[in-house]
Amino acid sequence: MAISPAAATALAVALAALCLAAPAAGFYLPGVAPNDFEKILRIITSDLCLQKDPLQVKVNKLTSIKTQLPYSYYSLPFCKPDTIVDSAENLGEVLRGDRIENSPYMFEMREPQMCQIVCKITVGEKEAKLLKEKIEDEYRVNMILDNLPLVVPIQRVDQEGAYFYQHGFHVGAKGKYSGSKDEKYFIHNHLSFTVKYHRDEQRDVSRIVAFEVKPYSVKHEYEGQWNEKKTRLTTCDPHAQRVITSSDSPQEVEVGKDIIFTYDVEFKESDIKWASRWDSYLLMTDDQIHWFSIVNSLMIVLFLSGMVAMIMLRTLYRDISKYNQLETQEEAQEETGWKLVHGDVFRPPANSDWLCVYVGTGVQFFGMLLVTMVFAVLGFLSPSNRGGLMTAMLLLWVFMGLLAGYSSSRLYKLFKGSEWKNIALRTAFTFPGSVFAIFFFLNALIWGQKSSGAVPFTTMFALVLLWFGISVPLVFVGSFLGFKKPAIEDPVKTNKIPRQIPEQAWYMNPIFSILIGGILPFGAVFIELFFILTSIWLHQFYYIFGFLFLVFLILIVTCAEISIVLCYFQLCSEDYLWWWRSYLTSGSSALYLFLYATFYFFTKLEITKFVSAVLYFGYMLIASYAFFALTGTIGFYACFLFTRLIYSSVKIE
Repeated sequence: MAISPAAATALAVALAALCLAAPAAGFYLPGVAPNDFEKILRIITSDLCLQKDPLQVKVNKLTSIKTQLPYSYYSLPFCKPDTIVDSAENLGEVLRGDRIENSPYMFEMREPQMCQIVCKITVGEKEAKLLKEKIEDEYRVNMILDNLPLVVPIQRVDQEGAYFYQHGFHVGAKGKYSGSKDEKYFIHNHLSFTVKYHRDEQRDVSRIVAFEVKPYSVKHEYEGQWNEKKTRLTTCDPHAQRVITSSDSPQEVEVGKDIIFTYDVEFKESDIKWASRWDSYLLMTDDQIHWFSIVNSLMIVLFLSGMVAMIMLRTLYRDISKYNQLETQEEAQEETGWKLVHGDVFRPPANSDWLCVYVGTGVQFFGMLLVTMVFAVLGFLSPSNRGGLMTAMLLLWVFMGLLAGYSSSRLYKLFKGSEWKNIALRTAFTFPGSVFAIFFFLNALIWGQKSSGAVPFTTMFALVLLWFGISVPLVFVGSFLGFKKPAIEDPVKTNKIPRQIPEQAWYMNPIFSILIGGILPFGAVFIELFFILTSIWLHQFYYIFGFLFLVFLILIVTCAEISIVLCYFQLCSEDYLWWWRSYLTSGSSALYLFLYATFYFFTKLEITKFVSAVLYFGYMLIASYAFFALTGTIGFYACFLFTRLIYSSVKIE
């Protein structure tokens, strides 16, 4: 069914309203069940004892926006439990560098604790160096309670009573003593936790809805001999109700000095229900910018839709009617424009095999992104399922190999090709192979830094198994099915002798028109791209998939329309070499994406290490390459359908 550009735009807006409403409503997601914590009456040695449910705090990786290299929590000299137990992690979590382990921080539900001692460590030369390096690079400690990440609430300057949430707390801070010019390093060794819960009065059970912390640096002192957790501190004392509210006497990181780690925990009842507990984390405080982005993109779409409508309704209708009324071939020869190249317009292009491969790759990406986006909008890819988004995208990419093989072989057969296995092989290995080579190189750099972000050998083997065991066979199955079907017939016959292309105007130069064509698709997405880059590289929450889905729809329409407009102008100039140009016109937006990523690196990020910079540009190169395949394929299919439509309407003797 054909949909006009205006109808497509209206449909996009309608879908967006549904999408934007979806995340706002609280509901239980499949596979994410709430944990109930309650008071339990137990008989212990014939006495009736009131015992509360234990709460186990888990620790995750240390992260920094300055280095982008995650490290294991216990790579620093923090307090350790008797036995360190690793939590089972999914594929996405491992690729993200998550390393979730147990910790010595243990709470009891609704049981406040004050100034609890965790442990005391003596700082050696190696430990001091490690701590100072991590404080210098602004590393943050990440913890988890009941699947909620630990956050630091920070008061917003522009809105009174409003907060935004920072992932984790900083390992420490740099500062100077009053009257001194020497910069010192101070560690956050006292954590003041706040656990918010929603209580069900009828069943007397509680569900955790927030996990917050305020870190302090305190040089603890104590009376008498050190007696582990029974030691009585003078800097904070639960018996004397002496609490820590500032870092006036901070704990400096010095070789040979002791550091005592302590914590408080406070429980607060909250009106927030469990199903809506992520809402405050994911609260969109800058939705006006997103709406501006949407309106900006819609203006581009409406402009292009007007041009396409003008071409379709006026120029083409008039041209086709006039051309069909010509009585003789001589009169037809006197005509100029796109009609004259009907005998060459469907001539197979140079390097047609590679065009088939890249179109197949683009279809694979399109299928993966569309399904992922739909599931994300419906709420199935919950942020509580860490690594779920990446795992889903990887698995969908693997299974979409079927579509990649099918579409590449269908196009290959149209070009009168016969070696479908060769095309299937190239489709299965060209894009994944080049990406895997870059990924392997970057992983080697991360491994050299001894970072937890380095993908283990077992995970690397699992990725190769997914590629060779599932994706490659599916590409071959798709290619076989596509090649087995009858070839697509061209609406007009192709001449045996190629027509000479007249000299083109400067603005129809291939390089110029291709570079111009990529500006509008990039312009439709660049504002949303800023938030995606901020989410990835500045470690902020991103869960506005409603906006993202709408921008994705706008991107599809924009790529299709700009390719059609420039393809029509090209054919009117009697240049029939449109196959590759239609792909490159919208695909060139990937170049602008990479240039914007470079601009973002120098203006928004504070990365100073060479390895971190190589990681950034390596991953952005992969993202740009993927964007090229996606947008190029959309533009190609738009032109493919457009040319078939207009030439099938012309009567050729």
